[in-house]
Amino acid sequence: MNSINLIILNFNEVRRRSIKVWTSIPQEKLKWKPDDKAMTCLEMIRHVLESEHYYHLAIKNRGSLSNFDSPFENRPFTSVNAELDFAEPYRKQFLDTIKSFSEEDLKNIKIDRSDSGYIRDLGDMLLRVAYHESVHTGQLLDYLRSAGIPRIRIWD
Repeated sequence: MNSINLIILNFNEVRRRSIKVWTSIPQEKLKWKPDDKAMTCLEMIRHVLESEHYYHLAIKNRGSLSNFDSPFENRPFTSVNAELDFAEPYRKQFLDTIKSFSEEDLKNIKIDRSDSGYIRDLGDMLLRVAYHESVHTGQLLDYLRSAGIPRIRIWD
């Protein structure tokens, strides 16, 4: 298995586990948040999906975007499935872009996010995108613990 296939496998595994957590949240708890400054459960899910779209465009741009018109903005928050359905075409485009890269691209293409404090190789950047989702999935597991909601087993 080459590096591109491993990266795709990682993205698919991270998303599969995220979806297990996301869909385990009872509908009546999707607006729960641990404090006034935190995102709600559903806002965090949207943040992950919207961020992946941003990262995809930044990767294609080889750096941060000066202007980001998010297709997620101003959409009503309704359900996890509505968020996943809306994000699906953007996810497919992102994975297709990753599949278009070569092994050499992973180390030779630089993604300039100096505005966020870093310039990284494409391979590093792709792993950061998956890590971002993983961190937020862990946060949601903590939300569930704090709210007294049973947590689904993600380690299968």
